[in-house]
Amino acid sequence: MTTTHRTEHHGDVTLADAPRDILVRRIWAVARIAVGWIFLWAFVDKLFGLGFATPGQGAWLQGGSPTEGFLAHSASGPFKDLYTSIAGAGWADWLFMLGLLGIGAALILGIGMRIATIGGAVLLVLMWTVVMPPETNPVIDDHIIMAILLLGLAAARAGDTWGLGARWKGTSLVKSMPFLR
Repeated sequence: MTTTHRTEHHGDVTLADAPRDILVRRIWAVARIAVGWIFLWAFVDKLFGLGFATPGQGAWLQGGSPTEGFLAHSASGPFKDLYTSIAGAGWADWLFMLGLLGIGAALILGIGMRIATIGGAVLLVLMWTVVMPPETNPVIDDHIIMAILLLGLAAARAGDTWGLGARWKGTSLVKSMPFLR
């Protein structure tokens, strides 16, 4: 007895590919949530000084600066003077913290993926320029890899799986301003 495997074609995807496509979408969704948690956790730790990257006395709520330590003490390379000059500035602290919160929340929820992923990639590339050249590799470090991953999340529409992306894109707000997708 022989078994015939029938594959139906629908555009460039076959029905036989469906389980793989579901797995790929779920992997991207897990990556989206994990990266979102990295951003959101950085916000929470810097806000409350939970003792992981930020000690209690360095908490933003206790008057600490979320940008001062990294910018003032890590800055090297061609942008050192720029970054040390803005380290601890109130506007920089607010922009950084709002960025961490917004990017983290958007990624976890799967909404505003275009803005969140582009904003996150820009933030990570800027953080990479703070430590130029990177310590362990003259070109690539985790900031660049994470920026690439963020762009992949947007391209894969990772907010639609295990997120609110599909609903979000159907809202009148996003329909009138598609860049919010």
